[in-house]
Amino acid sequence: MPYFCLAAAPDLAASPMPLFYSLMKPPVQLALRVFFRRIEIRHPQRLQEPGPLLVAANHPNTLMDPLLVAANRRRSQLFFLAKSTFFQNPVSRWFFERSNCIPVYRRQDVESGDANITPAQLAELNEKAFGRSYDHLGRGGLLMIFPEGTSVAERRLRPLKTGAARIALGAEARHDFRLGLRILPIGLNYSASTRFRSDVLINPAEPIQVADYAAQYKQDPDAAADALTEELRRRLEDHLVVTRDDAEDALVRQVEDTFGDYLVPDHDEGSPYEEFQLTRTLLQAVAWFERHQPAHLDELRQRVTDYAAELRRLRLSDEALQRSGAGRGRLERGLLTTLKVVLGFPVYLYGAVNNYVPYIIPSLVAKRATKDVEFIAPLMMVTGMFTFGLLYPLQIWLVHRLTHSAWLTVLYALSLPVTGFYALHYWNELTLRLQRLRVLRLFRQHQGTAEAVLRQRATILRLLGEARTAYVTAQTAGSAN
Repeated sequence: MPYFCLAAAPDLAASPMPLFYSLMKPPVQLALRVFFRRIEIRHPQRLQEPGPLLVAANHPNTLMDPLLVAANRRRSQLFFLAKSTFFQNPVSRWFFERSNCIPVYRRQDVESGDANITPAQLAELNEKAFGRSYDHLGRGGLLMIFPEGTSVAERRLRPLKTGAARIALGAEARHDFRLGLRILPIGLNYSASTRFRSDVLINPAEPIQVADYAAQYKQDPDAAADALTEELRRRLEDHLVVTRDDAEDALVRQVEDTFGDYLVPDHDEGSPYEEFQLTRTLLQAVAWFERHQPAHLDELRQRVTDYAAELRRLRLSDEALQRSGAGRGRLERGLLTTLKVVLGFPVYLYGAVNNYVPYIIPSLVAKRATKDVEFIAPLMMVTGMFTFGLLYPLQIWLVHRLTHSAWLTVLYALSLPVTGFYALHYWNELTLRLQRLRVLRLFRQHQGTAEAVLRQRATILRLLGEARTAYVTAQTAGSAN
């Protein structure tokens, strides 16, 4: 996906390409708000910093990453420098050229034979791209770059390439380090990068003043680029969830999803930033236990893994198990839930029937079009823009033709998105309710199995409680010293 993005300079605002960008921005903003349940921006004033500005972000979710930043910038249109292979197909070339995109030729594209150019031509073409970057920054524009150089759906920061630092230092050197260029590191944190109605945290860091590296650059440009890249890496990592490997990521996800409320009872589940802080704390705790109590951590990891496997085998969730125990008011709650299910079913059915086709097509297209996890979400969103954009007007037109009533047509049009979201909510609640009933049936028919699962859960809670006490005690003692 886009290797880096460069903002249109002010004097390009009247060209046809920015017009296409301006026309596309509102539907993209709407699509992002529909696709994600919550989009939270920390320090939003940093995202609106004026140019000259180099925006550097991690790159876990291909097209979503630049779209999220561009859609939440009030000013300064973005140009996208996309890898050259995207321009080989006539259809994609037409779209990318009209979406403020120009090609960049990467070494791996040449070596794999994707681009029919020599290494010498590669250097020449990319020198021109660097030159355009310097020109835009020199006119007070913005440049967005993904210094990892590739998109991988991991909660990790891959080694940074020095391209961002070299562009920033080169632009400043052109102006004898009086340009005032800053680098704005942005951490993009997705709760589930491929899932519809997930959350995302846009977490900008304090900008880096490029002129601070002027003396080092004049002595040794390569050393200055390395130092600036290292500072960029440090600030990005401070604003990201960074796991060391898949095993650590799996453990932390399982603990935060299943036992987060137990570990931090007062944390706000509605805030992506609160979830970000919880995950960072869990990662710090895991690292502490690896150093000081590895046996405790190994036992906890094994218990959590076994518990998750047992829940999958029984087709249950921890939430259903937690909320389905006996207690006062269980009958009343059950009757109330049943009443909600019955009364809400007609609205659910209406919403499902009217939204199912445009809703399901994006998922089918994404699954068939790619096996790369990082491409699924952008494909779903872009396809959804077309399916809903085409089918909603068609459905509204058909209703108008059948009813010949303007009021009924308007009411039908307004009902489509409202009942569509209700259908999703209803289905999720119904799924949870069915799982709760499955738990009750498990207690009646296989009480020993049910009690064993509850014992597994109680053991994990005990281990987590002991771990929390040990970690907090160690942190308090460390702070006192």
